[in-house]
Amino acid sequence: MTVFSGNIKKMSVDVNDDNVAQYQLNVGDNVLNMNDAIGKHISINYQATINCVHCGRKTKKSFNQGYCYPCLTKLAQCDTCIIKPEKCHYDQGTCREPAWGEKNCLQSHFVYLSNTGNAKVGITRFVTDGVSSRWIDQGASQAIPILRVQNRLMSGLVETALKSQIADKTNWRKMLQGEAEPIDLIALKNTLLETAAPELSELQNQFGIQALAEVESEIINIGYPVDTYPTKIKSINLDKELGFEGKLQGIKGQYLLLDNDRVINVRKYSGYHLDIQIN
Repeated sequence: MTVFSGNIKKMSVDVNDDNVAQYQLNVGDNVLNMNDAIGKHISINYQATINCVHCGRKTKKSFNQGYCYPCLTKLAQCDTCIIKPEKCHYDQGTCREPAWGEKNCLQSHFVYLSNTGNAKVGITRFVTDGVSSRWIDQGASQAIPILRVQNRLMSGLVETALKSQIADKTNWRKMLQGEAEPIDLIALKNTLLETAAPELSELQNQFGIQALAEVESEIINIGYPVDTYPTKIKSINLDKELGFEGKLQGIKGQYLLLDNDRVINVRKYSGYHLDIQIN
């Protein structure tokens, strides 16, 4: 029986021609097709080693889903403005890594609405072939880009203007408990943009009319490879349990869904050295 061993990263995601999410898990030098593992027995054991996903340094504790503490404190991608883009401080000359900021933050972004069990607003850099990997990572069954903005700062300011009316967080437990009821995201978009029109107009007055533009798009529907959803969710904690095994019943967001209502957030354990068997 083959054992795949190595440090993991969050699952890579894509969709097939039917817009069903496709998952690949990097384990060391191996890439596992996780869709093919659904319905099979899976065994995962934590080898009590964590390596930073950026520099490879061995660390006793993972910060920000896979980083060591030195990287947490010096990398731009770990700064608080990544979580709160409205606090971007590049123009103040205090960006931790200006070149990284120019490549990743001073680029156009999309503000979107999605359905992860509840309607929410969010931001993403890329919408490739109509789908953003961020929507899949969050387990969204529906999504629609509503505005294109000139940079990450603007995306945060727009999101702030909208989240007084709508959530900006995913209720992960609700997301994992079944198929979400459809939401008319186009109607919701029209309502939100109309209500937030004064704030959005003020942003254009401050940053220029080119700072944001409405995006016309149909609702994107995304399916997930799930045979059985959990009813009473039991979250697996590798730091306490060190390992588990059971039947893989599905994947949604960055969660593996197992028998006996168990789930594990793979992204949370980025950098962890695991032994994985699938049969």
